[in-house]
Amino acid sequence: MSVPDFGAMTPQHVIYIPSVAILGLITGYILGSRAVRAEVDRRRKRLKE
Repeated sequence: MSVPDFGAMTPQHVIYIPSVAILGLITGYILGSRAVRAEVDRRRKRLKE
């Protein structure tokens, strides 16, 4: 098993990977919070009936 050569990683690579990960987290948070709000509204509506 060979050790990866981290010296070959460019600065663009180091910036790109975390920025894509953060963008994914933000997108997931937004979509997840919308889904939770919709579910809470549905349950409140069902309880009122």
